[in-house]
Amino acid sequence: MAVLAPLIALIYSIPRLSRWLARPYYLLSALLSAAFLLVRKLPPVCYNLPTQREDGNPCDFDWREVEILMFLSAIVMMKNRRSITVEQHIGNIFMFSKVANAILFFRLDIRMGLLYLTLCIVTCKPPLYMGPEYIKYFSDKTIDEELARDKRVTWIVEFFANWSNDCQSFAPIYADLSLKYNCTGLNFGKVDVGRYTDVSTRYKVSTSPLTKQLPTLILFQGGKEVMRRPQIDKKGRAVSWTFSEENVIREFNLNELYHRAKKVSKAGDNIPEEEPIAQMPTAAPDQESKKDK
Repeated sequence: MAVLAPLIALIYSIPRLSRWLARPYYLLSALLSAAFLLVRKLPPVCYNLPTQREDGNPCDFDWREVEILMFLSAIVMMKNRRSITVEQHIGNIFMFSKVANAILFFRLDIRMGLLYLTLCIVTCKPPLYMGPEYIKYFSDKTIDEELARDKRVTWIVEFFANWSNDCQSFAPIYADLSLKYNCTGLNFGKVDVGRYTDVSTRYKVSTSPLTKQLPTLILFQGGKEVMRRPQIDKKGRAVSWTFSEENVIREFNLNELYHRAKKVSKAGDNIPEEEPIAQMPTAAPDQESKKDK
C-alpha cells in the first residue's frame, strides 16, 4: 500500500501534470533539474569533464557526486512528507534538484556553476495562478472600507505575497474554495502584503520568510477579526499549520458559515447582524483602523 497509494495519486494527476508541462517554466525547470545528469551521462558531452573516479571514466558519477545525489533524495522525501498538493511536491523536487545541480556544477568548473546559477535565476519565478475564482482583491485603501461596508457579510481574507512559494501553492486551493463557498453573505478576498506593507503592519502579518506567516487567512465577522491561521506564538512565529482544503473547511467551519450566509442573503435587511461563530485567540491588531462608509 505504501507504494500503491503514491502511484494511484500520480496516475490521477496525469491530466494536470500534462497541462503544467506545457508551460515554459515547468519545461525549463525539469531540464535544469536533470541538467547535471544529462551532462555527466550524455556522450560526447561528458568526454571532456573532470572526474575523481579511479577508472578515469568521465561519463559516470564519482563517489562524491553519488553522495550529493543521495542526500538530495533524502531531503526531497523529508520535505514532501508535509506537502499536500501535487504543486508542492513538484516545487520541492525542482527547488532541491536545482540546489544539488548548482553544487555539482561548481565542483566540476566554476564557469559551469556560474552559468547554471544564472539560468536558475532567470527561470526561478513560477507562473502565477490564473484560473477561475470568486475573489476580491484589496488594496491598502480599500480593505478597511470593504470590511466595514456591510457588517452582516462574513469575509475570509488571504494575506499573501507573490514571491512566496507557499502562497503560490495555496492559490489554486483558495480559488477552489471561493468557487464552492462564495455567496452574498460570505465573501473571499486577497491582499498583497508584499506590495502593501502598511496593510501587513496594521493586521500584524509579518512578511519575513523567517516567521513563516505567509500565507495568512483571517476570518472577519461584523468587520472584526474572529480568527486567523496560522496562529502566532509569543515569539512572533507562526504555529505550524497545513494549508489544505480540508483544514480550511474544518478550522473555519465553512459549511456552517455558508448555510448561515445563505439565510442572511435570503432574509434581506430584516436579519440582525450575526454573531461570530467562535472566538479564537489570535494576534489581532491592537486598534481597528477607522473606516469610512
